Amino acid sequence: MSNDPLHGITLEKIIIELQEKYGWEELADRIRINCFYENPSVQSSLKFLRKTPWARKKVEDFYIRFKTK
Repeated sequence: MSNDPLHGITLEKIIIELQEKYGWEELADRIRINCFYENPSVQSSLKFLRKTPWARKKVEDFYIRFKTK
């Protein structure tokens, strides 16, 4: 059993869950990265986050806090 809270969870699943819970506007306010501000979509966010490690970490950390509430 893995101690990684993100084990088995794809980045796409994370983005979809957060977007469904908060919507793009609130997500952009909570996690201040441009892919949630300008023409946000799951695909454009995935593309950005996959090539931007610091932004991906922010999203993953927020997701972990969101899931453990």
